[in-house]
Amino acid sequence: MEYVLKTKELCKDYKNFKALQGLTMNVPKGSIYGFVGKNGAGKTTLIRLVCGLQLPTSGEFELYGVKNTDRAVSKSRRRMGAVIETPSIYLDMTAEDNLKQQYRILGLPSFDGISELLRLVGLEDTGKKKAKNFSLGMRQRLGIAVALCGSPDLLVLDEPINGLDPQGIVEIRELILKLNREQKITVLISSHILDELSRLATHYGFIDSGRIVREMSTEELEAACRKCMRITVTDTAALARVLDGMGLEYSMIDDTHADIYAKPNITQLTLALANEGCEVQSVEEHDESLESFYISLVGGGAND
Repeated sequence: MEYVLKTKELCKDYKNFKALQGLTMNVPKGSIYGFVGKNGAGKTTLIRLVCGLQLPTSGEFELYGVKNTDRAVSKSRRRMGAVIETPSIYLDMTAEDNLKQQYRILGLPSFDGISELLRLVGLEDTGKKKAKNFSLGMRQRLGIAVALCGSPDLLVLDEPINGLDPQGIVEIRELILKLNREQKITVLISSHILDELSRLATHYGFIDSGRIVREMSTEELEAACRKCMRITVTDTAALARVLDGMGLEYSMIDDTHADIYAKPNITQLTLALANEGCEVQSVEEHDESLESFYISLVGGGAND
């Protein structure tokens, strides 16, 4: 698999505080990578290091295969656009003038593409309206448009839906999906709002106290959180024989518990187990939510 960003044992210390403690992560090309963690877990610090706004205390990272210690990393950063914490926009300028200013900063030869960018983020009809009169959602979309100047391959978004109303959240979500699917842009999106990320992400990195505690694909996360029937029995070996005979998918948890990924006929199952000398002690539906899965990983609240 090809990765646009790889970090290895990244550390960042601020006097008496360790923001990152040996963080290792891998962002696949073409993915929407959900960077999940509580406020203060180290998400923004990692993004600042990758964007070159700060230097790591130790460890390293690669951006498009170029190490952060290599001079050529500045060229790799030109392939990246970012919105960190708040959109970098001029409030007294129109949306179009904001993009023109960014084009000048990047040294782009002409303003070709600005109309298309405004259309892409849904701001083509804002005319002479200044950004200070935009809604929060519109400002966020303008910030993303500014980050897209120069046609980056990687877009980094730090908590992009914070403070947005439901309509604004939907607009940002649809824009991110559109950029990923139609423009083939890899997106690294940090958030502590798991429910919203689950509508977007193809991959996840769970961060806690400056470390990645787990990386997984959407399919792996869905498998970990899938609905099942949890059964408690006196003999799991007998249970395995019966379930194999019934052609049911299952996973053993310990000596007395198993998860069955189907809804078998309980009477038939109980009788079959009785014939094997196995007693059913309890049966209950089990459905781990994203939040409870996250809490089980890091041992804290997902929205702290």
